[in-house]
Amino acid sequence: MPTQRYKLTLAYRGTAYHGWQEQVGYADTWKGDRTAPGAPTVQYALRMAMQDVLRHPVTVVGSSRTDAGVHAKGQVAHFDTPMLQIPPEGMRRAINAKLPGDILVKAIEPVPDTFDAIRSTVEKRYQYVIWNALDRPPFFGELVFHRWQTFDIPAMAAAAKYLEGTHDFASFAKPGHGRETTVRTVFECTVAQRGPRVVIGVRGSGFLWNMVRIIAGTLVDVGSGRLAADTIPQILAARDRSAAGPTSPPHGLYLQWIRFAAQSENSPRIDADERG
Repeated sequence: MPTQRYKLTLAYRGTAYHGWQEQVGYADTWKGDRTAPGAPTVQYALRMAMQDVLRHPVTVVGSSRTDAGVHAKGQVAHFDTPMLQIPPEGMRRAINAKLPGDILVKAIEPVPDTFDAIRSTVEKRYQYVIWNALDRPPFFGELVFHRWQTFDIPAMAAAAKYLEGTHDFASFAKPGHGRETTVRTVFECTVAQRGPRVVIGVRGSGFLWNMVRIIAGTLVDVGSGRLAADTIPQILAARDRSAAGPTSPPHGLYLQWIRFAAQSENSPRIDADERG
């Protein structure tokens, strides 16, 4: 039976989930109860909703394995289905009707079967959002990291520039990351203040485990005066996790968008929603 591959773009609030990746211990049945034992994950909730609509087992492949409590504005996944008679927009609406309120499928579009949500990724951007005010935000505290200290924003921005380029980011990776190399390329690292919100943006080709959260924690130390901006090169050179700042909590982190390699020289670039 012929199948079609689809690219799916979604947003979610990660507060109630143990990350993106489905956990061992879930009942692997497409008619299973959503309250199956094990840690709830976004991938599991999405797979169950999709199988309710498509009426066949589905494999959902996500581009980024966001950690527990981390949010996404533009996570991307792919899946295959023989249900070619369902229009993509109708499929999107039907899946959203089955999903919990904190997960939203923003777009579904057909792509060539050479598209792979993991292997086709060439660039990602994360945002880390800090609420920098004396009082904590009572209505959305699970969506930002509250810090009451007055930040030196220019110092944070200067420190962020040292992180741009290709470096060994071992000092900014959680031990046990399991990667063969800790060399990564950061295309851009910025710090911007918008009222009480301080937003750290990190754009790169790929990231290590907890890398953005450790970058955020280190820049917070710079902003608070505990580290000088020009110590970042020394921290990178140390290649030692203890040299960098603390790991900021997950609830301030957002996967903003993902970009993919073009399928051919004549095809348009495939982008996730970049509006933030």
